[in-house]
Amino acid sequence: MIATKLPINVICLAKRNVFATALRTVSTQAKPTEIKVQDQTFKTDDWTNATPRILELVGRDLHKDPNHPIGILRDLIETRFQNMGYTFYGDFKPVVSVYENFDVLGFPADHPGRSKSDTYYLNKDTLLRTHTSAHEHECFVKCPTEGYFICGDVYRRDEIDRTHYPAFHQLEGARTWSRNNFENEEQMLTKIQQDIDAIPKTEIVVSDTTPPFDPETNPKQSYMTDKETALVGQHLKRTIELLVNEVFNEAKKSAKLAGSTEEYLNEPLKVRWVEAYFPWTAPSWEIEVWWKGEWLECCGCGVVREQVLTNSGIKDTIGWAFGIGLDRIAMLLFGIPDIRLFWTLDERFKSQFKEKTISTFKPYSKYPGTTRDISFWLPESKEGFTELHENDLMEIVRETAGDLAESVKLIDEFTHPKTNKKSQCYRVNYQSMDRSLTNDEVNSLHDASRSILAETYGVHLR
Repeated sequence: MIATKLPINVICLAKRNVFATALRTVSTQAKPTEIKVQDQTFKTDDWTNATPRILELVGRDLHKDPNHPIGILRDLIETRFQNMGYTFYGDFKPVVSVYENFDVLGFPADHPGRSKSDTYYLNKDTLLRTHTSAHEHECFVKCPTEGYFICGDVYRRDEIDRTHYPAFHQLEGARTWSRNNFENEEQMLTKIQQDIDAIPKTEIVVSDTTPPFDPETNPKQSYMTDKETALVGQHLKRTIELLVNEVFNEAKKSAKLAGSTEEYLNEPLKVRWVEAYFPWTAPSWEIEVWWKGEWLECCGCGVVREQVLTNSGIKDTIGWAFGIGLDRIAMLLFGIPDIRLFWTLDERFKSQFKEKTISTFKPYSKYPGTTRDISFWLPESKEGFTELHENDLMEIVRETAGDLAESVKLIDEFTHPKTNKKSQCYRVNYQSMDRSLTNDEVNSLHDASRSILAETYGVHLR
């Protein structure tokens, strides 16, 4: 489609209509009785908090686009693990049940991830998945191979800055061994060791002072023997090291081709293992990569808890699982400075990337940003209003301004010594990746956010 220039009065009218729509969308008017996501319709209730702007992202499937950085990264990883006993999944729908996303994985009832402040709910029983682990139990049951990889878009109510976005992408991996396939433990241990030996070697410099498990800080599960736990952990760590080696060495090649001469590009890749905790694995670890002078958290993983396997109808089985966020890795790999760019429809971004090719992003423009502050007194009591969570404020700005909000930060917080009233001030940076913003449109967006905040949460604007 060829774009045509519109008269300035038409453009201004269109912008005012957009602002008015945004204001109506996130105001406290009655929710629709049902919402449609792709080809499914869901009844709404008091838990419904998925906004129209978020639902518009569902179905974009960036991880399946072979010419998009996320799709290129996914293909890079999957290609490395071809013919190694894994099935690759990328078509699971992002709408899942509370059971799939939390219950089957053993999330405690009071886990913060279950809250409306953290998760986008369609209703009390249904949500937009917060991790690809929501499909773990189904793959354990149906996967035709010993291992699998799942890739997909996930959704979380989060802060607003250059590295956080309410929709992002995860790669989930797992591998299992069934005791029913072996006559005794020794035979199974021999098979796991053979599988470890078959993993291609890397030249990574690995620092690992963590034991196979620690009764105090990283306990094993009672249904597994010490040897089983140790070997499954070894297989997991060697697998993750292979993945990290592939991704970050490709990043080095890309940087060199782009003309970079930084010293780290000629150094061996270094990683270290640290103990961690996750509700669905024990023992658990994270791998960190030494990258550009600092340790970068890359991947969480561990030995799958027996309850997760039992909930999936699997018995006498042991295995491991991991999850890795693709967006931040892709930002490093392709030199992309702002996570919002992944979702832009601007051809100046999309045209820079092609299938199976790692290339360094070339900024096509730099438009100035402008800041506005939102200052307010919190209500002395709830006074009939919902208590304000920081993510709720983020969501108001996100739904009103969309990707024009580059960052939102709490810059001041204090309690008045006489009245004991609490005050907060957030600074919003408005910056488009595609054009210059006018003061009028920024003011309109900002005023809409302030009005919705006061109307919804009863704050007293300053």
